Amino acid sequence: MNESDQQAEISTEDSSKKTQHNLPLITHLLELRDRLLRVIAVVMVLFLSLVYFANDIYHYLAIPLTSQLPEGSSMIATGVATPFFTPIKLTIVISVFIAIPAILHQVWAFIAPGLYKHERKLIAPLVISSAFLFYLGMAFAYFVVFPLAFSFFTSTAPEGVIIATDISSYLDFVLKLFFAFGLAFEIPIATLLLCWTGATTPEKLKQKRPYIVVGAFIFGMLLTPPDVISQTLLAIPMLILFEIGLLFARFYVPKEEPEEE
Repeated sequence: MNESDQQAEISTEDSSKKTQHNLPLITHLLELRDRLLRVIAVVMVLFLSLVYFANDIYHYLAIPLTSQLPEGSSMIATGVATPFFTPIKLTIVISVFIAIPAILHQVWAFIAPGLYKHERKLIAPLVISSAFLFYLGMAFAYFVVFPLAFSFFTSTAPEGVIIATDISSYLDFVLKLFFAFGLAFEIPIATLLLCWTGATTPEKLKQKRPYIVVGAFIFGMLLTPPDVISQTLLAIPMLILFEIGLLFARFYVPKEEPEEE
């Protein structure tokens, strides 16, 4: 493609973006409403498909804890309606988690018309990788963090104390960890975006590595329950993911255009 064709393509994209900007605000709001309704519809379909298995889903979620409880111990429900509403709440959250690709797709479809062609080529892989990394963070929490943390908690209980965790408290605990690890695993995406937008460079991030190490442990302390194990198990993957993002960020640094005479 020669220079004139490139200029024509850029001018075409500029005109299309101006057309998008000139649309009335109500048009954008209507489109946003339609996409929100689609997201809600997807979540509702998933919820109705899973609600019959709500108790089975909760049982599977509780395995990391119940497998560590002493013989004869079990989880309890302190509220009258807790045995009914807690599995329902879990099913709603699981439906939202499963619908994340559809949610990201609707977000992408809403903002894509306002982007240039080269920007759309970059955003699409980032949307897909964001969903994958979020699921990877949840899987890491369930299969690695939960067994280690619950094994430590149950083994350090004082003598004479019977471990009987409330099912609602347990759900709040694991959902908080799911969200924390899912969000933490987005660090490579955040690093790439910072370098791609020109907000910083890989070299500057390398110089700030000591501060990032401290920040990772502070972030882990704020997003996890008040125990050293969960904090450390979140901070270490964050630092590893930061280094991975830093490695790939070199290929997404915007190139400086030569100055015209």
